[in-house]
Amino acid sequence: MKKAEKQHLIALLTNNDDDIYCFRKELIEEIINSGYEMLISCPYGEKFELMKHLEYRYDDPVIDRRGTNIVADMKLFLHYFDLFRKNKPSVVLTYTAKPNVYAGIAAYLLGIPVISNVTGFGSVLSEGGLKQKLIMSLFRFSFRRSACVMFQNSTNMKLAEESGMVKGEHKLIPGSGVNTERYPLQPYPDGGNGKEGEKVVFNYIGRILHDKGVDDYIEAAKRIKAEYPNTEFNMLGFIEPTEIHYEKILSELEEKDVIKYRGSQKDIKPFVAASHATIHPSTYGEGMSNVLLESASSGRPIISTDNPGCQETFVDGKTGFLYHGGNVDALCNQIKKFLSLPNEERRLMGENGREYIKSNFERKKVVESYLEKINNLCR
Repeated sequence: MKKAEKQHLIALLTNNDDDIYCFRKELIEEIINSGYEMLISCPYGEKFELMKHLEYRYDDPVIDRRGTNIVADMKLFLHYFDLFRKNKPSVVLTYTAKPNVYAGIAAYLLGIPVISNVTGFGSVLSEGGLKQKLIMSLFRFSFRRSACVMFQNSTNMKLAEESGMVKGEHKLIPGSGVNTERYPLQPYPDGGNGKEGEKVVFNYIGRILHDKGVDDYIEAAKRIKAEYPNTEFNMLGFIEPTEIHYEKILSELEEKDVIKYRGSQKDIKPFVAASHATIHPSTYGEGMSNVLLESASSGRPIISTDNPGCQETFVDGKTGFLYHGGNVDALCNQIKKFLSLPNEERRLMGENGREYIKSNFERKKVVESYLEKINNLCR
């Protein structure tokens, strides 16, 4: 990439350290290597310990990611306004809902260009009445003032266009992309048919959250385990504070040997390597599922929904199996179809998936899109 002619400060804002390390690390590295200074604003988490080799300014905001407290949100807006006023970034990059809205507005008021990233409207689209109208109006106000809005799937981009949410430059990028070298092809484990032979292992990887379809996954696990006892259903991810009731549910399911809850993991690769497929039952649409991109890059077939941000990551019947989101019967049927395959076919399905990801979702493409826009804005 072309080196910056003079040093500018680029600010990147998001709501979780996973988002920084797992999905933005290569972008941050390339921004720094291109001669820019870097400011990262994100609540502190353990993944920052893996970023110590990089030089950047750090800001630790308080973000209630799923809350709707007006006072807390106003404090966040004022925090961003003060942060930008003091640090004077040349460009602001925003990810996830509240940074997109409140940092976007703060930057606009200070005359700082913003590149917004729509990581998915998610459960906002399921809200009704005044609440949905208010949230979408905030998105509209922010995005219409962005220098560029990056969309992770065509469904979200079309929605934004039709609702007048964007009026300036906007473009489609392949999600956050995936570093296929960081997630190499993993040897495929031996596996039986779920009743005899080697155990068949399935993973759910993501936050333990109703909107992610965890109830569908749990119900499917109950049904499949009853008929195919030689299967294993793992769940990896942290339980959202608003969903704390899942602690008791998962504990009881572990005692019954239905679910193995593995908690939040610094590195999911060993669990992916030991699995035969990743199940992603997201109830609502996403920007682009990083879990599916990483799993497919590792050579694991996908079983997921027809929701935006999921269906784009695999080819039904060739690299995974598709079903209608929220339909547990359909999910169980696709799991049974997968179990009926010879293990060699499953392995080939995973290898096809990796080739599909390499052709369409390399993270380098995302990084290049950002650097091109940043360089133009800093001229």
